[in-house]
Order: sequence, then C-alpha cells, then structure tokens
Amino acid sequence: MPPPASPRLRLPGRGLFGRLLDRLPSQCALCRAWPGDVLCDACLERFAVTVPRCLQCAVAVPPGQRRCGACLREPPPLDECVAACDYGWPWNRCIGRFKFSGEAGWAAPLAAVLARHPRTAALLAEADRVLPMPLAAERLRERGFNQALALARQLAPARTDAQLLLRPVHSPPQAGLDRAQRLRNLRGAFCVAPARLAELRGAHLLLVDDVMTTGATLFTAAAVLRQAGAARVTALVLARTPAPHG
Repeated sequence: MPPPASPRLRLPGRGLFGRLLDRLPSQCALCRAWPGDVLCDACLERFAVTVPRCLQCAVAVPPGQRRCGACLREPPPLDECVAACDYGWPWNRCIGRFKFSGEAGWAAPLAAVLARHPRTAALLAEADRVLPMPLAAERLRERGFNQALALARQLAPARTDAQLLLRPVHSPPQAGLDRAQRLRNLRGAFCVAPARLAELRGAHLLLVDDVMTTGATLFTAAAVLRQAGAARVTALVLARTPAPHG
C-alpha cells in the first residue's frame, strides 16, 4: 500500500473558490481510491476495527475480559478509557503527519475515526467538559499547535476547554522509558488553573489525546483532576500502543 496522502486542509474564509474546491471529490489518503473521502469506508472497515479493550487503559484484551491484569492489580485514576485503534500501520503514519509535519487537515478525518467507536458518543454526552491533553509552552512553540486540542474541537467544539488543565512544566522526552519511569518523569507536570478549582467539584471530565503509549501521561493528568475534586474522569484516545508480548 502506498504511503498516506495528505488530506486537503479546509480553512474558513477562503471565499467562493475555496467553497467550490471543497465540493470537489477527494482521494482516500490510504488506498488512493478516487473519488472518495479522505479516509474511505473500505479503509475504515479494514483498519479501524473495534476490538475488546481494557475498560480503564484501553489495551486490547481477550473477548469477555473487562480489565487487564495491570489494572486489576493497580486500578488507574481513569474511570474509563476508549481507544479507536492500535498504534500501528496506517495510523502511525497518519498521526505522524498530523502531529509532527503540521498537516492540520488530518484533524477532521482522524476525529471521525475516533467518533466511530461505539462508546465515543456516550462519553461525549456524559462529560461536563472535554479537556485536550495540554502541551508545555516549549513543546507548543516547537510543534505550532496542540494536536489533542484540534481533535477535541472536532468532537465537541462547544464544550472543549483548553484552559482548565495546564502543563506548566516541560518534561524530558518519554521515548524509551517504561511506565514507572514515565510516571516519575511526569511528577508535577500538570495542574488545574488555580482560579477554576471550584468548577471541578463533582464534575465529569473527558480527556482527549491522540496516542496512549503506557498510560502514564493520561493517568497523571487524571490523578490531578481527581485530587482537585472531579467525580469522574474518562478518556478518548485515537490510538493505543499495543502491550508488549512476552
């Protein structure tokens, strides 16, 4: 299969020509089928298959099993976590272009992948606020945008709140660290905006992120929100890194 093509970025205020351009048929970024959506139905059926996952960390589990062994031994602070797909071909390439190459046009089709999951609509409806996982200022300057915020705005524009959960500390890169090391690396990384602490009491908060690797980042953020008074914290992630074998 060829590498993913870049979806056309649709921007507001482009005038008549832009509106006409948006009406032209597009090409599937995965299989190159034309005409078709940026991610065609055939590719979604093939690559965005819903599989049984742990209720709290979204790692794939055998049918009929609600929680993985790790979450049974040490329950995380997330009440529920939904992942649309595993982090592998072709999603790793699509997410990489979206996240690291500044191809913001991926926000809508990737959010649509997440929206296809059977639990997504219910979690969005139940949440008082939808919180994108924040980036530290240094990382935001480096990347130019927050990919989690772009996804959240596609899913729930009216309830997305990027000013409640903050990341004042730029943590060293997480790549290559195991879960315990990642948790230590993230100490003090997140906080709630001090002037808004009262808003968390009894609230249901929904975190949104693009990729969940070990869960350390989401678990740390969820713990901060629970300690600040949130009654329920859930998460939606586009892709979950599969558990290592052996």
